[in-house]
Amino acid sequence: MDEEQDQWIRVPVGDDAARWATRVRCRRVLFVVHNVTSATRLLDVLPLFDDDLGVQLLATCTGSSAFRSGVADLLADTGLPVLPWEQALATPVDLAISASFGGELNAIQGPLIVLSHGIGYTKRLAAPSTDAHATVLPRSAPPPVFGLAPDWLLADGVPLADALVLSHPEQFDRLAAACPEALPTAVLAGDPCFDRMLAARPYRDRFRRALGVGRGQRLVLLNSTWSHRSLLGDGNGEGAGGGDGDDALPALLPRLASELPADEYRVAAVLHPNIWHGHGPGQIRAWLDRARRAGLALIDPLEDWRQALLAADVVIGDHGSVTYYAAALGTPVLLGAAPVDSLDPDAPIAEFIRTAPGLDVRAPLRGQVDALIESHIPQPGPMRFTSSVPGEAAVRLRRAFYGLMAAPEPPKPALLLPLPVPDPEPALRTAPLYVLTRVLAGPEVVVTRYADPAREPAGARAAHLAVHEDTRDPGQLGLADVVFRNGAPDDPRFGPPGRWAAEVLDQHPHSALAAYVTGPSSCVVRTRDGAVLRLTAGAEADADPAVYASAVHAWLAAGRTLAALVEDGLTVRTGSTDHHVVVAAEADRPTAGGTRQRPPLPYSS
Repeated sequence: MDEEQDQWIRVPVGDDAARWATRVRCRRVLFVVHNVTSATRLLDVLPLFDDDLGVQLLATCTGSSAFRSGVADLLADTGLPVLPWEQALATPVDLAISASFGGELNAIQGPLIVLSHGIGYTKRLAAPSTDAHATVLPRSAPPPVFGLAPDWLLADGVPLADALVLSHPEQFDRLAAACPEALPTAVLAGDPCFDRMLAARPYRDRFRRALGVGRGQRLVLLNSTWSHRSLLGDGNGEGAGGGDGDDALPALLPRLASELPADEYRVAAVLHPNIWHGHGPGQIRAWLDRARRAGLALIDPLEDWRQALLAADVVIGDHGSVTYYAAALGTPVLLGAAPVDSLDPDAPIAEFIRTAPGLDVRAPLRGQVDALIESHIPQPGPMRFTSSVPGEAAVRLRRAFYGLMAAPEPPKPALLLPLPVPDPEPALRTAPLYVLTRVLAGPEVVVTRYADPAREPAGARAAHLAVHEDTRDPGQLGLADVVFRNGAPDDPRFGPPGRWAAEVLDQHPHSALAAYVTGPSSCVVRTRDGAVLRLTAGAEADADPAVYASAVHAWLAAGRTLAALVEDGLTVRTGSTDHHVVVAAEADRPTAGGTRQRPPLPYSS
């Protein structure tokens, strides 16, 4: 015990804390973290104590979760004093807040309030047998409903929590049926996570721009909860490397690239924190490497998933909370996994899972996505049952917190933090791009690109291969008609864009054009004949500038002239969206050897 106590903090709590602390009369509020998943809900409510000089916030981790990775870093990022669990149990507090039932919560010295860390209590999950309050069930009995059954709510027949937060009255009914002893502790306080999303809905377009979703593009968001029966799970889960079972994702991922044109769809994935921290972020990135090189955006499961959900045009999901949040926001949902027997059959999400359209992995994917988006009529159930008091969670939760502390609330309004606009994440595709083009009058070129398709896309149009210089397969560069890269125009590693392009064309004799993407709306291209052009998008154009380079290649390969491009500019059409591009000829510059390239000649591919 002495060795354990050596790790206990001494300020602002501890045996001699009053000697060292600056403010010594504060009420103590302890945030009890089970794992990263539960911590996300605690982070939602943390700001409700802002500006109160009479409260000292503390944090601890129960150590009770199988998913322990990531917790230490998350707690460090909060900047709160972190108590070892044994010290937390030995320290009297004025309020403890948890978003899970893991650990010896009944041993905490102070009032305890428990929040849901999802859309209410919906899943069946056996209570850990190491918990003092666990009940041994017959093998034939289904697991209890997490958060509503005596297995989770009672210790020695007495409610663990002084207050149990519910988001909708329907949960009162299920609680009364499952564990009437805990009903007096129930508090209707809404859903702070959902309230933050509702408040951020006006900024949807900003979130889309941050995720690299341009005009005319549709954002397809993959969402998976954890467990072998989720969208990311491998179906029956019987043994490592077992049979295919219901393992849908390996078939789905390559089809997303093969069937959804890269400039008409943006694909992103939101994965449950237990996936990230159970298998490891490095493993997740390795599993999804090919999809990421084809343009898949992996969304941070702590910070940016709500913004991605607001930005999405369609969600391909499963029985997890995020998928239900999507439906509550009115977003179309396709279920890629739907184990309804994992849910409380009386929970609203169970009815949603039973009736929502399912993804057919054998049918054309684009047709399913487009048809659902275009015919979608939001159902009222998910919105209604996610929270019966939308917009009121901050007020109700702070009232409950301070009521349990027997303390007056601060005079200022109770407010949650607004969702920040994520850092820009453009779609960087280093997988080979199969490009279909059709040259029209105007000048105008229709371009359809597929990132690393599993098979050659159908179409009677001209085709070429565009390959990023950082491709994982260098052999593709020798086959590329267009070689491109992204970078700052003054990056000394590559030199001026025109010189880089000349070097690339020397290295890859098969290539007809090299393009250096200098920013979100511009690139410099060099033809095999030595012409150097700067392509600059107009005010409304927001496509990947590499698509403009492919359009120039198609235009010139069709026998059209550079003069027409420079005089009239170029219109590039991706899907139903037009992008107007200004084309300017640039003076040739000396190469690294000090000589100039030969002057432009008629284009040949």
